[in-house]
Formats: sequence, structure tokens, C-alpha cells
Amino acid sequence: MASVSVDEAMRRAIELAARGLGTTSPNPVVGCVLLDADGEVVGEGFHAYAGGPHAEIVALAQAGHRAKGGTAVVTLEPCDHTGRTGPCSDALVQAQVARVVIAVPDPTPVAAGGAATLRAAGIRVDLGVRATEAENGNVAWLTAMRRGWPYVIWKYAATLDGRSAAADGTSMWITSEAARMDVHALRATVDAVIVGVGTVLADDPRLTVRNLRDGSLAIRQPLRVVVDSAGRTPLDAQIRDAAARTWIATAAEVGAGPDGGVDLPALLAALHAKGVRAVLLEGGPKLAGAFLAAGLVDRVVGYLAPRLLGAGPAALVDAGVTTIAEAIDLEITDVTQIGPDLRITALPRKREG
Repeated sequence: MASVSVDEAMRRAIELAARGLGTTSPNPVVGCVLLDADGEVVGEGFHAYAGGPHAEIVALAQAGHRAKGGTAVVTLEPCDHTGRTGPCSDALVQAQVARVVIAVPDPTPVAAGGAATLRAAGIRVDLGVRATEAENGNVAWLTAMRRGWPYVIWKYAATLDGRSAAADGTSMWITSEAARMDVHALRATVDAVIVGVGTVLADDPRLTVRNLRDGSLAIRQPLRVVVDSAGRTPLDAQIRDAAARTWIATAAEVGAGPDGGVDLPALLAALHAKGVRAVLLEGGPKLAGAFLAAGLVDRVVGYLAPRLLGAGPAALVDAGVTTIAEAIDLEITDVTQIGPDLRITALPRKREG
């Protein structure tokens, strides 16, 4: 097998890490590629699920004795503590690798320090290779751990004129089946799905993740969260079924914000304490507006159907904008056609001041 560069190995490690999206939380996604002393790939691994072997351990097991004198290329700084598994820094030292290349340092006090341990053992450590790509692939976990509340994705579906339903309230289905299946794939990458009680009363959603091939329920289901300040969620609502865990978050339990509704920062802090690192905000338009007005949305994913209604509820209500100068500016990062619909992904720009 031909040798590969460290840069190529890191690109492969980032691809491997992505395979763990949706199954590793509250842990990060991590990929690792091991090169022997001649630069040939002798081991690959990724963190597949919380409590399972870390990426470095999987790659070391594949490499065996050929790891000695080689290079470990890993997307996140090897952990330096014993949790459900042992420290990866020690495993790399024991394997006698000569060099460890790291894309992103670990921001958590409990796990950080792996680079220092490796250097103390005489191993060369290099940081920052393809750091931006590795950050993007692990953005939800990194963001959540750095600031103490989950990464928030607002997902909405609308017509080209921004309507989420017709004038008579009907909304099934604005977008195509292909777009709806794409939403299930998106749900599968997060730890929780959030809706307001108004959406539950109007649409009675299940908010589960279904298998994209046969429509069956996926094995792993995100926590379903209903923001319900006064506890109005019906006892027979589908969101209360046994298909997934559900939390009815009331103001009495979480705390009330200035408007008397559920305090949204407190809600996110409580979710973080439950191990939630990424959430999908699915509805409705008032709740989305409240999250945006509070600056709590990290990414916007909009599914736009090639339809016009001319009347009916808007996809977004009261986001704290009263004049064009206060508009929430977005940076579009991706536009993809999903069936007949467009999926637009964008990041809110930070406001000055």
C-alpha cells in the first residue's frame, strides 16, 4: 500500500468521525487514522457510541505492532482521563507511536491534557491540521462544551412566499416526501427535538425518527421536548406515546422568562445537564421567533417548496425585529435541491455591540 500524507490522513479521519453523528452523545465524534513508520495506513477507527471504544483504540487494535514508530492522526485531542473507557493518551504511549497529529484541542477540563501527556512521554505532537474542517464536523459538541448549553438548529418548512400553512390552517404537506425524509436524517443527528405546545395542539406530531428505507422507527430516538408554560399538552397527544422519551417543559419546572413563558436559556441549560449537546427546534413560528430574538439559534435549515399561498401563517413570528436595520442577517453555507424543494442552510451573523 502506498504511503499517504498527514493531510490526507486527517481528511480521512474527519470522514470517519462523521459516521458517529447522532450516536455518540454526550461524547464527541472522533476519527483516527494510524500510519506506520513508512506512512502506510495500518489502522482506522471512529467513536461509534457513548461507552464504546474510542477512535484511537479501534485504530490501534487494527494496527497492532505496526503502530510502533508510526503516526496517529486524530480529529480531537486524545482524552487524558478514565471514564467508561481508559485514557487514549496512555494507549498511544503504550503503543510507542512516534508522533500524534491533532486537529482540535479538547475544550473540556476533565478530558483535556492528552497532548501534554504525549509530549511528556517523548512523543511529537502537532496541532491544527485541517482544524476548520474538524471543527465543522464536530461543531455541535464543541459549541455545547465551550459555552454550557446545546447547539440549536432551527428547522422550518415553507412555501416560497414564506407560509407554513394555508389560510384554513392546513399544512400537510407543504414540502415533498424527499424533503420530509431529509428531515428524519437531520433529526437522527441531534439529541433532542423541541416544539411549542401550539404545534402540539395544532398538528399533534410524533417527532420520531423513522428509518429512511421502510418507515420503521429508528433504534435511537431523540428526546422530545414540548415548551409548554402552562401544561396544556393533552394526555392523549401522540408526543406522549412510548416511541421515544418526552419532556413537557413547563414554566413551573424550568422557570419563567420575562414574558411569563418558559425561560429559554434555563431550558437549554437544563437540557445540557441531561446530556443534550444538539437540539432541533421544529416549531412553531412564535417559539422560533423567541429563540431567534434571544440569540439562541446557531444554524437555520429551511426547506422551501416551489409553491405560493399568498395567505396563511408565516414560518416565523416576532423575532424581535421592528425595522430593517434590526434584521437577523444570515450567512448561507449550503443550498441543495431535495426532490422538488430547496434546502437552505445558513448561520446567523453575530450582531455588533
